[in-house]
Amino acid sequence: MSLNIIWLLLSLCFSPSVHGSDSYNTDTLDAFLQDSAFKSLVRHRAHTGALYRALLPANLSGVQVSIVRIRSRTLWRFGANFSNFQIPSRTMALPHVRRLAIVYQDLGNWSSRYYSVPGYSMIAPVVGFMVFNASNARAKRIRKVSLDTSGKAIAIRFPDSTVTDSMVSSGAKCVSFSASGAFHLSEINQLNECDSQDHGHFSIVVPEERRGRDRRRHSLWYLWVIGFALGFSVVAFLGYFGMVSLKLLKTKKIQVMERQADEDLVLETIWVGSSKMPSAAVTRTQPNLENGGF
Repeated sequence: MSLNIIWLLLSLCFSPSVHGSDSYNTDTLDAFLQDSAFKSLVRHRAHTGALYRALLPANLSGVQVSIVRIRSRTLWRFGANFSNFQIPSRTMALPHVRRLAIVYQDLGNWSSRYYSVPGYSMIAPVVGFMVFNASNARAKRIRKVSLDTSGKAIAIRFPDSTVTDSMVSSGAKCVSFSASGAFHLSEINQLNECDSQDHGHFSIVVPEERRGRDRRRHSLWYLWVIGFALGFSVVAFLGYFGMVSLKLLKTKKIQVMERQADEDLVLETIWVGSSKMPSAAVTRTQPNLENGGF
């Protein structure tokens, strides 16, 4: 297992991206995550039916791995509903084993490094699960087994991703990645979930043209919002500036009129007792005799 760890570290350091067709690197990652998951069982002295989280190195931040060990008869009677997967009842392991260990993976922001679909963009992280023979806890080599669901579908959920009806109508697809590096596209069901008949890795993809169109539409909507906000601010500022200007002009006009009135009215002053008071000159209209006299 140490060789797998060395190859994993080398791929992380020297490979800028690893595509789904490069099965060697994905197999190395699976082996490393599987080893980390089974170490968590030993560390916790695991109980049957309990889900345990694996500890991963800091350079795999964003990746989540968990493991659960269940009996085959429990899987047959009740199925398994852990993590992002719901395995239906009446499911059995091929070949038959007494105990199973299911390792769940969520690659998070590492999804596009290890998996890709030409012509499509992933809108959900790659999640996956693998099933192993856990009948002998002391076995040095743990064998992978397959599942027979008797024709029922294994439901795969993506709780951190939102798949809208418009995305589905525009070509959003479920994608499953096989161990050989090949991928298979299928339709999203009515609950916006993906279906499978066996273990593997899964995600949701949309055509790249649709992704670019959504980004342009979002950019245009963002520009419209900014333009409307700026336009409203400018109109409000101009309105306020106009009101203030009119008020200032009106005040200035009144002041000018008062000043002119003060300048045009000249009053004389007289003393009344010990007080000086303004006095207007009185001019009487001189009489005009009609006959020039008596």
